[in-house]
Amino acid sequence: MNRIFIIILCLACTVTGCQSFQDRHRAGIVAEVEGQTLYEDELTRVTYGLAPEDSARVAEQYIQDWAINILQYEQASSAGSERIEQLVADYRKQLYRQAYEQMLVQRYMPKHIDDTLIASFYAGHQQQFILRENIVKGILIILPSGAPMQDKLKKWLEKPNEEHLENIEKYAYRYATGYELFLDTWKTNNQLLLRLPTDEKTLNAELKHHTVIEMSDSTQVYWLQVADKHFAGDLMPLDYATSDIRNILLKEREISFLQQRRHELYQDAVRKKKVLLR
Repeated sequence: MNRIFIIILCLACTVTGCQSFQDRHRAGIVAEVEGQTLYEDELTRVTYGLAPEDSARVAEQYIQDWAINILQYEQASSAGSERIEQLVADYRKQLYRQAYEQMLVQRYMPKHIDDTLIASFYAGHQQQFILRENIVKGILIILPSGAPMQDKLKKWLEKPNEEHLENIEKYAYRYATGYELFLDTWKTNNQLLLRLPTDEKTLNAELKHHTVIEMSDSTQVYWLQVADKHFAGDLMPLDYATSDIRNILLKEREISFLQQRRHELYQDAVRKKKVLLR
């Protein structure tokens, strides 16, 4: 590593030509360009974990890129391009406006979306809410292969009434290595495939024909109880589409809210003669 920093520091001396090698090494300075300084710790972060030959190459390239970036900026700045200055000024104004309008939305725009509005939008735009993959509500239990009483578990899963759900919960607590109760939320095919030892084609076939699905691998048994299901190409159920609809309605409200605020700002400025119309 010492050889690497000798190379680096020699490069630094070549670039700056203003301090001795020893002084710069003590200061931890690698390079200086146009009053800006590059330090050893920054270079170390870039080369950390690399082999010595790779580290030297990466360090040299990093110094060159760092210096070129500064030098090009200085040349461009000294050219005094009015176009660039105007672009910078316009972008600065845009950032201020965006930050101000975000503050207005966060502080003053109502965020609650009534359920009736969601249902109405859903009814009028159903073509927007077609499923791209299967979704399922149910129960997933993962057990060691030798877990006892799986015949009873299957019967409970086939009719998950209140009593059977209580039995399933107790059984899962005692024997399961994995347990998910998602009777009130939807899981997609991809989410299920992360937990099940199968592929999408097999899972789709099982979902079409069964409400209790048993799978296994070399060490575990997987029980999936399907309480409700919808397939790719079906209309999304309302409770699955609700989050998307709420976001759409909030975005529409935000657009309307900001348009109204801009109009009020302009009218107030005209009234106060801050805007003079000739």
